[in-house]
Amino acid sequence: MNLPQESTQTVTLIIDGRTVSVPAGTTIWDAARQAGVEIPVLCHDPRLRPVGVCRMCVVDVGERVLAASCVREVAAGMNVVTNSEKVQNCRRTLTELLLSDYPEISARERTTGDDLLIDLANKLQVDRDTIQLPSGNGRGTDSSSPVIAVDHSACILCDRCIRACDEVQHNDVIGRTGKGYGSRICFDFDVPMGASTCVSCGECAAVCPTGALVNRTLTTPIRPRADLRTIDSVCPYCGVGCATSYHIDTEANTIVFAEGRESPASESRLCVKGRYGFDYTKHPQRLTAPLIRREDAYPKGPLSSDVKGETKKRPGGLVDYDEVMPAFREATWDEALDLVASRLKAIKDESGPSTLAGFGSAKCSNEEAYLFQKLVRAVFGTNNVDHCTRLCHASSVAALLETIGSGAVTNVFADVRNADVALVTGSNTTANHPVAATFIKDAAASGTTLIVIDSRKTGIAQHADHFLHITPGSDVPLYNAMMHVIIEEDLVNHDYIRDFTEGFAELRALIDKYTPELAQGICGVPAATIREVARILGQANAAIIFWGMGISQHTHGTDNARCLISLALLTGNIGRPGTGLHPLRGQNNVQGASDAGLIPMVYPDYQSVASSEARKKFEDAWGVSLDPNPGLTVVEIIGGALAGEIKGMYMMGENPFLSDPNVNKVRKALSNLEFLCVQDIFLTETAEFADVILPAASFFEKDGTYTNSDRRVQVGQMAL
Repeated sequence: MNLPQESTQTVTLIIDGRTVSVPAGTTIWDAARQAGVEIPVLCHDPRLRPVGVCRMCVVDVGERVLAASCVREVAAGMNVVTNSEKVQNCRRTLTELLLSDYPEISARERTTGDDLLIDLANKLQVDRDTIQLPSGNGRGTDSSSPVIAVDHSACILCDRCIRACDEVQHNDVIGRTGKGYGSRICFDFDVPMGASTCVSCGECAAVCPTGALVNRTLTTPIRPRADLRTIDSVCPYCGVGCATSYHIDTEANTIVFAEGRESPASESRLCVKGRYGFDYTKHPQRLTAPLIRREDAYPKGPLSSDVKGETKKRPGGLVDYDEVMPAFREATWDEALDLVASRLKAIKDESGPSTLAGFGSAKCSNEEAYLFQKLVRAVFGTNNVDHCTRLCHASSVAALLETIGSGAVTNVFADVRNADVALVTGSNTTANHPVAATFIKDAAASGTTLIVIDSRKTGIAQHADHFLHITPGSDVPLYNAMMHVIIEEDLVNHDYIRDFTEGFAELRALIDKYTPELAQGICGVPAATIREVARILGQANAAIIFWGMGISQHTHGTDNARCLISLALLTGNIGRPGTGLHPLRGQNNVQGASDAGLIPMVYPDYQSVASSEARKKFEDAWGVSLDPNPGLTVVEIIGGALAGEIKGMYMMGENPFLSDPNVNKVRKALSNLEFLCVQDIFLTETAEFADVILPAASFFEKDGTYTNSDRRVQVGQMAL
């Protein structure tokens, strides 16, 4: 991909009497902004392609007609006047025309109070009551979306929403329809917004300057920004870690609305979860008090019909409280904590530390992850501590550690813009990492060759130049065949292999038999296509590889990751802009939780528990003796519980009944535990097997740091 280069030529001009020098190709509007001169705009947004349709930014450059400054480039010696009477009269006339058919009070005036058209009218001293222009009878509203309200009467056809949908999110849902007064924005083939392919990312409402597209009330009524407290934080959902601002009604102690803010991780973008998924904090089924299992609810076992397996409902929705809560009684914190401590201590004293275990959470902060693994290691006396990384990218981490020495990504999402070629495999990126997907779609739209390999055609495949539809589980033969072609046609990076790798001869011998013709019969991809894609990768100046659960969640997941790593090493695509390996991390702090030592074989910073030097360091810091043996993994702990070898557990923010394989095995294992404490913000399926249930603070109710998939450590601030 060839990124546009900044001009080295400088143009000098005069703006309102000031001499300004800017790079050639700069627009008048940008030059004025750099000089501290404000030119009003309605249709323009610096993140979007300028179109000059509202004409509010017109300036006088000494020509017969005024020039739209957002699209007109500067010229040497140009004399720009931004606020003459002629210019101001033009802006007033345009404002009057727009207001003549505008709602008396727009939805944005009623909510956030930042309607740019009304603000502009006030600055230009346009009195709406004196406007003597004909007005229509309105153009209708659309309330079909659960999160965005549409008022066509407040639309000024600035096309911001269209460009944001197309250029920022690349969803291509919004367009225009109608003629004359009947012109308006539309969704897909002019269907209601709620019935369209809109993914409710809210980017259109975020850029709309008027009351045409606004966020709907999700908690308490939306009020003007000036009346709300703003907290800068991050999104609590996936591993992208989007920077977010939360606007809070302090009287109601409720988040009213959320906005994306500028950061390298997300560039002000959000998805539907980040923008609208904050109302759960006030859900009536939040756990608010400790619960202790009643004596008549033993022996333990599943309580709800869903968890018993008596219904066909898929677990993962709201647990039926009516079926579960009668088995528990409320308790004080002192009573509950004393019971947890005494029962776990008794098991440790009677059966030994190795019969205890803890599951932490990738949704908790780095600080909480550190404290939890310290609790299990220093107090329980065992390394039996793990979290959901075992079920997602543990295979990728193992492959990365053994091949390049680091179990994390080698680049950032946005670096895809510097790549000639991007390979996305085993990842439903648009659904699981929507904002990361926008960077990939950005690159594809700008010329990066996008290759998508998957066993199903996911959303990101719609943007691909090449989609390889493989048979599930046939990744290794496919990638071996691609490496076969790269070696056979001498597309390898010999210098990189010589200077930075080892084992090339062994790899060449291993994949010699994996011809594209052999792979075709296994993976279902034509040999000619395998050769074509292999050549594209081999000839790229910069290639980047993204992968997700479709690569790692296999019995041969580590081999899958090894193949992708070998592809990158073979072609020298690590360590330069636009190159690298990026296993897309799932939850918001799965990277940080691993970094903090919430895994059974390493202390924080991946220091081996088997290392006497590392162990002594932590023994000195914590003042206790530590177990020298690596602990059990998530899957092994559940197996141990089933076998009676694990007797007591503390689970914080983890729901193995839902996330672990073989639900029948998990049901029996959890029932077999002598003691189980579950701490969470809601009653989960796993909590049905608990002796004690402890409530927890949600993401919005605490401070902490979180490490995203890029390995950026970001601060999450308490909002409530």
